[in-house]
Amino acid sequence: LTVAVMNGGGAHDLSEEESKQDGAGDTDGGEDSNEQEVIVIQDTGFTVKIQAPGTEPFDLQVSPQEMVQEIHQVLMDREDTCHRTCFSLQLDGNVLDNFAELKSIEGLQEGSLLKVVEEPYTVREARIHVRHIRDLLKGLDPSDAYNGVDCNSLSFLSVFTDGDLGDSGKRKKKGSELEQIDCTPPEHILPGSKERPLLPLQPQNKEWKPMQCLKVLTMSGWNPPPGNRKMHGDLMYLYMVTVEERHISITASTRGFYLNQSTTYTFNPKPANPSFLSHSLVELLSQISPTFKKNFTVLQKKRVQRHPFERIATPFQVYSWTAPQVDHTMDCVRAEDAYTSRLGYEEHIPGQTRDWNEELQTTRELARKNLPERLLRERAIFKVHSDFAAAATRGSMAVIDGNVMAINPGEETRMQMFIWNNIFFSLGFDVRDHYRELGGDAAAHAAPTNDLNGVRAYGAVDVEGLYTLGTVVVDYRGYRVTAQSIIPGILEREQEQSVIYGSIDFGKTVVSHGKYLELLERTSRPLKVQRHNVLNEKDESMELCSSVECKGIIGNDGRHYILDLLRTFPPDLNFLPVEGEELSPESVRQGFPRQHRHRLACLRQELIEAFVEHRYLLFMKMAALQLMQQKANKESKLVTCYIDIHSTSLSSPDLSNPTLTCFHQDPKSREVVLNACKAVGSISNTSFDIRFNPDIFSPGVRFPEDSADDIQKQKQLLKDAGAFLVSCQIPSLVKDCLDHSALPMDGATLTEALHQRGINVRYLGNVLAFVDKTPAKAQLEHFYRIGISELITRCAKHIFKTYLQGVELSALSAAVSHFLNCFLSSFSDAVAHLPADELVSRRKNRKRRNRVPGGGDNTAWASLTPSELWKNIVSEAQSYYHFTLYCENADQVVEKYGLQKITLLREISIKVGIQILIKEYNFDSRHKPAFTEEDILNIFPVVKHVNPKASDAFHFFQSGQAKVQQGYLKEGCELINEALNLFNNVYGAMHVEICACLRLLARLNYIMGDHHEALSNQQKAVLMSERVLGIEHPNTIQEYMHLALYCFANGQLSTALKLLYRARYLMLMVCGEDHPEMALLDSNIGLVLHGVMEYDLSLRFLENALAINSKYHGPRSLKVALSHHLVARVYESKAEFRSALQQEKEGYTIYKNQVGEAHEKTKESSEYLKYLTQQAVALQRTMNEIYKNGSNASIMPLKFTAPSMASVLEQLNIINGIIFIPLSQKDLENLKAEVQRRQQLQESGKSVEDLTVDSPLELEDKIPMDVNVD
Repeated sequence: LTVAVMNGGGAHDLSEEESKQDGAGDTDGGEDSNEQEVIVIQDTGFTVKIQAPGTEPFDLQVSPQEMVQEIHQVLMDREDTCHRTCFSLQLDGNVLDNFAELKSIEGLQEGSLLKVVEEPYTVREARIHVRHIRDLLKGLDPSDAYNGVDCNSLSFLSVFTDGDLGDSGKRKKKGSELEQIDCTPPEHILPGSKERPLLPLQPQNKEWKPMQCLKVLTMSGWNPPPGNRKMHGDLMYLYMVTVEERHISITASTRGFYLNQSTTYTFNPKPANPSFLSHSLVELLSQISPTFKKNFTVLQKKRVQRHPFERIATPFQVYSWTAPQVDHTMDCVRAEDAYTSRLGYEEHIPGQTRDWNEELQTTRELARKNLPERLLRERAIFKVHSDFAAAATRGSMAVIDGNVMAINPGEETRMQMFIWNNIFFSLGFDVRDHYRELGGDAAAHAAPTNDLNGVRAYGAVDVEGLYTLGTVVVDYRGYRVTAQSIIPGILEREQEQSVIYGSIDFGKTVVSHGKYLELLERTSRPLKVQRHNVLNEKDESMELCSSVECKGIIGNDGRHYILDLLRTFPPDLNFLPVEGEELSPESVRQGFPRQHRHRLACLRQELIEAFVEHRYLLFMKMAALQLMQQKANKESKLVTCYIDIHSTSLSSPDLSNPTLTCFHQDPKSREVVLNACKAVGSISNTSFDIRFNPDIFSPGVRFPEDSADDIQKQKQLLKDAGAFLVSCQIPSLVKDCLDHSALPMDGATLTEALHQRGINVRYLGNVLAFVDKTPAKAQLEHFYRIGISELITRCAKHIFKTYLQGVELSALSAAVSHFLNCFLSSFSDAVAHLPADELVSRRKNRKRRNRVPGGGDNTAWASLTPSELWKNIVSEAQSYYHFTLYCENADQVVEKYGLQKITLLREISIKVGIQILIKEYNFDSRHKPAFTEEDILNIFPVVKHVNPKASDAFHFFQSGQAKVQQGYLKEGCELINEALNLFNNVYGAMHVEICACLRLLARLNYIMGDHHEALSNQQKAVLMSERVLGIEHPNTIQEYMHLALYCFANGQLSTALKLLYRARYLMLMVCGEDHPEMALLDSNIGLVLHGVMEYDLSLRFLENALAINSKYHGPRSLKVALSHHLVARVYESKAEFRSALQQEKEGYTIYKNQVGEAHEKTKESSEYLKYLTQQAVALQRTMNEIYKNGSNASIMPLKFTAPSMASVLEQLNIINGIIFIPLSQKDLENLKAEVQRRQQLQESGKSVEDLTVDSPLELEDKIPMDVNVD
């Protein structure tokens, strides 16, 4: 996104933003004040003393911005005070207000003593206490992560690092570590292994062995206390069973917890003797149960030792597609949560459900003039969004599971709508033939995601005074649910009365409104939406600045809302055949236009941006060319204009509006601009300005006569954009894959690569066909394979969706396992297990009208066969992607396209939200199906929502990256640290962008020689990637590799190997062995093994890397030369000089041909060849001597050297693209010149690799290039 878009694109923002873009060192007013503010926010902390009952006072570092409540949180997490929840903090006997900021408290300063004072309980406080104790008892239990609740997710890093890396680095003696390493990898990790086990995905964590403190802790059946007991202060009753099998009944009273005399069948609330009255349950239980006391202490020690990133909640729920069989235990809190909408009654809002709409809109209205205000605003927006997404997800599941009453219960199931917890839910079906002309149910299914993209786009432009609805789209059990916040007052009135802008019937009747035009006009430029006129039913011309479906409604709160943004972006004509319209030749050659399922296919925002930028460059070139011609004709006064064009900013076409000023003095120059504008389709004649009319080709929309020319222009622009996608963007994606600047590893990263370039996934068949025709097809095999697997699993997903809709709840696991058997198992007559008879009611169900949405009751699903499913997949691929698959079953697919069943299983599970039991599946058995219904553990929702951004942090991050690219590492490092602080400020501790930030920071630490800091930051990056993206996400695999390098540099060799083996295992599962990235991984493994003198193993990995490099980079690439050299070094260590010479000669030849004899790399290689030859000759002499003289030969001692760690590390740095440069001022100048030279080369389209081999700064510019921030 361009900068202006992030900050609302208002004129006043722009000046400040531009000053901030110019790099951080400049002393612009705007920049300086910003940096000052940042410092104010972070530093100036102070220390207070805290005195809790029964513990020694301790010091706590606090900052003036914190609230008193945050100290509460710290105390509830600390090992010695974690069991307290109901207390106040007092300073000199005055109770501090929980929501006060520390700086506002009188008398609170460095060294003040805060006392923790126990307060009397209320029912609410007692519940919070019980929940907190339960959380402490479950502190190490991963079941919440498996079940996908409370934003818990899995992380396995600590299994491989034996706890926290920071400590182990200090503990181990570096010298002695070499002896005790066992380096042998498990069989399935070795190159060439065909086995792909699933169990190692979740290695057993010793720490998770449950330490039982209590057998049962639940609410008692005697709740709630009767009136006479309430008047004695009883709040509620608990029932417990200790590990020693003692059954006890406990009263929670205002004064604390005590034993009473009730039993299961008799109620006797009198205190027992002794009653052990305690203010906290932990104190009470520690007196009753010795095992509890012992285990609870150990448990809390372990809990506190875990890395905080293993425990902090993620902002959005991450689901795991595999889980072990977990024992189901009694858990009162979980049971209670399930029956109260906990998200509706959040703890911090007393006694009311949350008004989501009010919260979402109020946070948008917060002030945003300076940095602290913006941080506060963005943090509030982010928090509300993540809460809303969680509530909406939970509500959608409740709707489909049939636990919410419809607001129109009399209607047919598919037409029902729901309200739960102030959120409105509707199903993705074509209700009342609303979408009949656009493709019926298919259109109704696509509309919500289009609408969400619209909400995302308008949210990013962030215009003051224009409001969108909170929107979340949830796919669950085959249904698509849209969850929206509710406009105040909309439910009381008819839609016709409320809509004052836009159309409710796709353009038959249209209204407009001045205020809306004014607000939308401010989004017109950043979103490239053109103002245009349409005719209404009375043939009057109405002005709009959005598509007709976009409706404006003023809520009872007086806010201007826009909704139904499904056509924010213009239609994609390649998939929208229109009578009598001819597409441009590039599209036609590729077989467009094609019929799509629905008529809502639109271009992506990324494509619009790329297209406009492309056109802008074209515009500049044309203007410049014409001027050159004129200048040749007439030397004198036009020179000024020529220069003037070039001073207009090239980098950001959207910000600078390059009206070429001096042109207006001269009619000829004006003509130049006019011609250039016409040529590129600009809507203005005096400056470059491209916008789209989103209503073109919408059925039912009519345009006034007088705009016919304009409409023609717009149609042409749309055809050009479609052609641009096919003829520029798809080839550029393939080119990026060829030169490895794009490296998708699985379906998700492939989709991301497509989307970044504005290519919709419906073009996947085209992309694959294009790869098929590429001469270098062999070097794109990995890409092709991932594409095919994505295409197949998406087709399977489409089929699975309708398949599931007909399944009743009791047969769900049977149906899912049956589908997976048909999809993946080699067993050809997979038979479905229908649910056992005792559950099927004898009376045949009469057609009940008010069935719940997820309550299909037919057994049609059971008749699906593998051959039928694969037939459907093939025809789906043909009709949706226009791609021909040649296969009739899973085995043929695996055979023909080189896919792996485990990869297909992972892809389909993630796409449809299945969770399966983690065990070894036998897909290839011809005698029994691979899955049984016991193997399906859960079905999760797949959720799409808006991701609010931290704009200031992101600017700092980008300018930090830019600094690093220019070679200013230290300044870059400071900026990125700053970005990290701001990201934490907005997102909290866990977020994808923070992960990228930490990775880059670690890399910089490492390059600047601070290995320990690099290790600590990279460890955080790995943990965060596991938690936020998933334990086997391609990004996590990359993070593991980086961490291994830093571990090796810190002398932790065995850990480095374990991490590399983990990365290799994950990669084998995600995409198989045949992938360019595998070469890098294997080179790393081979080098580390070489370093620990495991020569034979090392060769296996290095030779595999050599083979993969030769395949994907071509046999003459410098990477291959380096691979040859690494292999030669191992042979040298084994004293097999002939093989070593042979390998090094290959490398030498490549260097000589590619960079010439004079280049230092060629020289180095030639030196090494000489050295090897000498060694070989010496060895031969010695052997001859032995043959000749037998045992009394005088033998010269030969030098067999184990490689030094330093030399191994040097090679590791080279292959990972890290080169250390001691930088002097002169070097810096050269560096900058070099970077500029490369950029020019890249622009002129030559391949950088061939030209700049290892200049002093080989690959330096790779440092920041590997940081992709979404």
